[in-house]
Amino acid sequence: MRIAADATSLIGHRTGIGGVTRTYLHRLARPGLDISAFAVSRRGAGPMLDELPPGVHAHRRPMVARPLRALWRRGPWPPIEWWTGDIDLVWGPNYVVPPAKNAARVVMVHDLTAVHFPEMCTNDVQQVPALLRREILDGAWIHTPSQAVADDVVSTLNVEPHRVRAIHLGGPQQIEDATRAERAERGRAFAGVDDYLLSLGTIEPRKDIPSLVRAFDAIAPKRPNLHLVIAGPDGWGVDAVKEVIDSSPNRSRIQRTGWLSDSDRDNLLAGTRAFVYPSLLEGFGIPPLEAMAAGVPVVATRTGSLPEVLGAAAEWAEPGDVETLVIAVEKVLDDEEVARSLVAAGNERLTHFSWDRSTDELVALFELACAARA
Repeated sequence: MRIAADATSLIGHRTGIGGVTRTYLHRLARPGLDISAFAVSRRGAGPMLDELPPGVHAHRRPMVARPLRALWRRGPWPPIEWWTGDIDLVWGPNYVVPPAKNAARVVMVHDLTAVHFPEMCTNDVQQVPALLRREILDGAWIHTPSQAVADDVVSTLNVEPHRVRAIHLGGPQQIEDATRAERAERGRAFAGVDDYLLSLGTIEPRKDIPSLVRAFDAIAPKRPNLHLVIAGPDGWGVDAVKEVIDSSPNRSRIQRTGWLSDSDRDNLLAGTRAFVYPSLLEGFGIPPLEAMAAGVPVVATRTGSLPEVLGAAAEWAEPGDVETLVIAVEKVLDDEEVARSLVAAGNERLTHFSWDRSTDELVALFELACAARA
């Protein structure tokens, strides 16, 4: 099977979608599959060569995003084969799958934030619903990282259920106790403090960091040694986060790290008292699973896919509700038995997520899409 994959998300600092794309590409490089990568970028796929696994070649011809997306919203032209040559299937792991002359099409939809909360999205992301509707009209198959998103896609975009597949992502490997202790020590050294809460992810309105800062302001007076570390690169809506931090009476105890290397990310996770994930809408939730693998308790909001993915391995708050977030965080901080039980539940929860199984299910969907196209 000849598969062309959109790997645009591998260019620049890697976000969560970039990490998912890279992991899948490395696992799809297997016998029987001929994988190539293209980038909807003026530079083509050349800049991402270091991110591609052996055997995956890059299509270097430029693809200028803005005019192409404008054309693709209107109809199935120009086809991806102009850049890739003959292929059996084109896969878009980031909401957009180009039209094709003869190839089957599969697109990954991580969540429907752009449909439900367009005010939380950039102008580019606000184009996603129109592109998705065009892709669906032209017969693309859809996979999602959770059943919650699959159900949302079917009901919101009026897709035939058999054309949508929920394929859970894999989870990180559990870290051995000895390694955890070493990483935790390095994480506390990186943070410059011994006692901190951690948030991790690209800064954007959907992650609701302002509510986390306000919750910290309620918690901090009773815990003079506790700090808040907000890790992750700037997305958009950063001014709102800066404003709430600057106005916080505890701003000297709040730090932002910006983008992190994988090692610094792992170390900060291992060293935190609790990982807090106050998302307003989530399609899967890799960072909480990473926190579980690091052996720390998780506080999350009961929204989107998070109850499905995290199960009993999180202390829950309501999305956008500072009061319930405060209660959940304080419960984890004040009750060692609760914290230990969450860590144990997290260890068990990780066993439910396998990248091998996820990739096998994705390949099965590719085969189904190709068979339906024949």
